[in-house]
Amino acid sequence: MKKIFTLIIVSIVLAAGVKAQQADSSSKVEPRFSVLFGLNQPIVFHGFNFEVSYWTKKWVFDYSHGIGLQADGKLLGDAYTSQHLDFKIAHSLGAGVGYRFTEAFNVRFEPKVHFYETYYEGDAHVKSNSLVNFRTYTLGLGAYYRWMPFAGARGALKGITIAPSVRYWYKAGSTLHDGKYAYFNERTHKNEVMKAPNIGISNTPFVLNVSVGYSF
Repeated sequence: MKKIFTLIIVSIVLAAGVKAQQADSSSKVEPRFSVLFGLNQPIVFHGFNFEVSYWTKKWVFDYSHGIGLQADGKLLGDAYTSQHLDFKIAHSLGAGVGYRFTEAFNVRFEPKVHFYETYYEGDAHVKSNSLVNFRTYTLGLGAYYRWMPFAGARGALKGITIAPSVRYWYKAGSTLHDGKYAYFNERTHKNEVMKAPNIGISNTPFVLNVSVGYSF
């Protein structure tokens, strides 16, 4: 949880810092691409994420892909801790389309799909150990701020981009029957029911992140 709170603090600091940005406004309205890498994924989930975005004067389109994310039961909450379960999100991917309310601030609609593998706590995350593999589908909204601290500069520094975001990803469905998996748990020695988790913080739909990268 300390890592999550650290990311929250970083997001707040960066969002406050954007007011100090000195921008080259003419460059912002030209169509351009951004390649960004999320900090949430390596710090909290020990995985990797990238996003490719295309910016027009009023719209932004993106594709994002998370790979090899590790979500242990303690991160998700008591319902999974008590069953001694961990998850690997092998892939989390989707697209987004958004409207730019200002040059930097935009809101996006984001459909996503997340590929889960389920393991007992402490077991190696290899498919032969997986209890059940399943997918969840989310529909969400994301609020983004694209901060280019050196936008008014010349040279390579000009394209450096930092993008804090707050997102709400509603779990619209999963490949589990009724969103649940009934099984005999070898750790608790009881019949248990596991619900497909939410993708966000502590088994909620809320996702906070800060991405860094470059705009071309």
